[in-house]
Amino acid sequence: MSDHPVNHAHDDLRLLDTVALLDELPDQRLARGQVGTIVELLDENAALVEFSDDEGRAYAVAPCRRSALLVLHYAPEAA
Repeated sequence: MSDHPVNHAHDDLRLLDTVALLDELPDQRLARGQVGTIVELLDENAALVEFSDDEGRAYAVAPCRRSALLVLHYAPEAA
């Protein structure tokens, strides 16, 4: 896995956030950029992420380092 610059944005992860992987997880057959949903906050360093297809069928559930997740936003955030 690659190291990423210090970014405390991952400290703000919440249950059900939509996230993208910043690293590959070859053991789980997950590529960088794949999109999933946080289904459990495991601890201060990791979250459990579910990856689903376009019809909502889960094809992987994997623990991910918080620093390897990017929260996706679909609307502008309030200032």
